[in-house]
Amino acid sequence: MPNTKGRGEMTVREAGKMGGQKGGEATARTHGHDFYQEIGHKGGQKVRELVKKGEQSEGQNEEEI
Repeated sequence: MPNTKGRGEMTVREAGKMGGQKGGEATARTHGHDFYQEIGHKGGQKVRELVKKGEQSEGQNEEEI
């Protein structure tokens, strides 16, 4: 929705949308599908690792009580 109040050139929403588009387009141009698969896989592994650490920590805390 364009700015109709006449206060400035663009709204904060419009500016944010433009900034977000530039970053995503640049990354998509320089990296392919495999890049996104790889970072998704790495993220999933990290989450699994953190969950495991949290479960181990909970087990240790329960033993102390």
